[in-house]
Amino acid sequence: MPHSIRPGDVLADRYRLVDLLTESGGGRFWRAHDRVLERHVALHVIAADDPRAPGLLEAARRSAMILDRRILRVLDADTDDGLVFVVNEWGSGTSLDILVAGGPLPPRRAAWVAGEVADSVARAHEAGVTHGRLVPENVMVDRNGEIRVIGFSVDAAMHGLTGSRVESDIADLAGLLYCGLTGKWAGVSASAVPRAPAEHGEVLRPRQVRAGVPRSLDALCDAVLHASGDGAARASARHRELIAPTTASEISLYLADYVGDPVGISEALLAGLPAHHEEQFLVLPAVPDIPARDSAEMPAVTQAVPLTESADDDDSEGTGGGEVEPAAPAELATQAGLPIFGDDNDDVSWLESRTTPPPPPPPFEEPPERPLFAPEPASGEPVRRPRPGAATTSTGSNFWPWESATGPGRTTGRGLTPVVDDEPPPGRSWLRLAMLIAACLLLLVAMVVAYNLGRGKTVLGTEPAPAEPTPSASATSTPSAAVPLGGLVAEDLDPQGTDGGENSEDAPLVVDGDPATTWATSSYNEQLGPVGLKTGVGLTIDLNGERTVSSVALDLVGSPTSVSLYVTDAAPDGVRDLEPAVSGTADGESLDLELPDDTTGRFLVVWLTALPLQDDGRFRGSVAEVTVRGE
Repeated sequence: MPHSIRPGDVLADRYRLVDLLTESGGGRFWRAHDRVLERHVALHVIAADDPRAPGLLEAARRSAMILDRRILRVLDADTDDGLVFVVNEWGSGTSLDILVAGGPLPPRRAAWVAGEVADSVARAHEAGVTHGRLVPENVMVDRNGEIRVIGFSVDAAMHGLTGSRVESDIADLAGLLYCGLTGKWAGVSASAVPRAPAEHGEVLRPRQVRAGVPRSLDALCDAVLHASGDGAARASARHRELIAPTTASEISLYLADYVGDPVGISEALLAGLPAHHEEQFLVLPAVPDIPARDSAEMPAVTQAVPLTESADDDDSEGTGGGEVEPAAPAELATQAGLPIFGDDNDDVSWLESRTTPPPPPPPFEEPPERPLFAPEPASGEPVRRPRPGAATTSTGSNFWPWESATGPGRTTGRGLTPVVDDEPPPGRSWLRLAMLIAACLLLLVAMVVAYNLGRGKTVLGTEPAPAEPTPSASATSTPSAAVPLGGLVAEDLDPQGTDGGENSEDAPLVVDGDPATTWATSSYNEQLGPVGLKTGVGLTIDLNGERTVSSVALDLVGSPTSVSLYVTDAAPDGVRDLEPAVSGTADGESLDLELPDDTTGRFLVVWLTALPLQDDGRFRGSVAEVTVRGE
């Protein structure tokens, strides 16, 4: 630049520079203040002798032709003191690259954001104007939840990109949708967002990067990003029902049809902003000043505060933080009573009623101690003494209520008349006899059962079934030995894929008898299973007729690999309704599986349920040869 510019400098006697936001490649991007209209503006500045200067002014003129609420407009462009500058409308919000830094957006929100940008770009294309650099950094969600497009034509000119860039805008629109769905960038323009993973020179589809992406959005990204070259034919084969959009208007209509009614999406986007980006939108209401009042001006408190309203409660509303006068002691509290009229004057007072406290409870008296053992009797006295008034026994004493003069017995209630039990309770002898007879019968039954079992008879006395005759040597037939089956035809099986295939052109290599040729699955970021993109992939082998399969030998590449085998009579289109004949995991590069006897069928399914981890950090399985033995 001809001279150094600093914050505080004024360009064209109007724009005062405030903050330098970015600086690269000889160009600077400032936040400035328009001293005429008293507002903030965005300022692009480069030297007048820079080769990009003419293209920057021409881009500003083209961008000013577009009238769309979502585009930050060009307000001014001029040359001053050896500098070329372009003035844009200032916007506040959060760019898409910041939004996806915390994780991908929900599919419907990502489609709405890309659809809004596509509609704005479609209107610009109708006017013959292109953006040229639709990266996530140039798409912003403002404080009202609306989409704003930054640097229309101007940002591309600042990067030295000139001319019409319609194809670039179309690919970048699909890249914006891809970014919202996966958090990765797949467009053609350079961006600070991490690049989308690729395989064989082609960007992976969104469903291969993140689970849960709707098929319609996955198909749109795949068709637009692979619209040319060898990838176009493969993308067209994968999505036969979708005609690849070629204009921004077609992409906008496609996404609008997917989103439907957009009510509530902008509010949801604002609610999902990171906390440090929401703070810039927070406006606190002003708190009015409350003048202090003298305590003498405050009215007297005439009503007691309930006990449930504590002065320390944080949720209660205060009166300014002043000190609260302590309440009077409880003994001085008065109650409404009868009026008292004085005899000497007309003064009226009220009868005070004082609450008399209840008398204290009597002191607690400890019970007298009771000795653990009876005290020793005095010398010459018996150890036990008869109860007063009780009849004495022949020994001269009565210690218990049932003891009487006639001997042991029971009294009639107060020990006056003894009742002697001369006879035992009736029926007791018969009960004992019945129990004895029952025990004898049980013993007899047990002896009979043991005797019959010893003779080889059942409990009911029937003879056991005759033993199976042992086949003679002449009647024994030797089963035919299992041999490798020939005439096999192999096809891939991928029922959960978008196109139903998994490298189908290589599937016949597993039965060609050459271990050097292999069939491989696609590469996956996650392991197969319930939490992965798929539960499994595999091969269908036609046995050329109904066969009895006894064993299967697999030559694999990499380990460990988990395999399940299915044998069916009809060509399967999946394994959801099938029961595996046998399953196993290969720790090395070979696996031999024995199938149950009499396993017959025409089609053998080799279903891979877990793939080995490769050096590139992704999961991929390979099968070199499948050998089927049977009859």
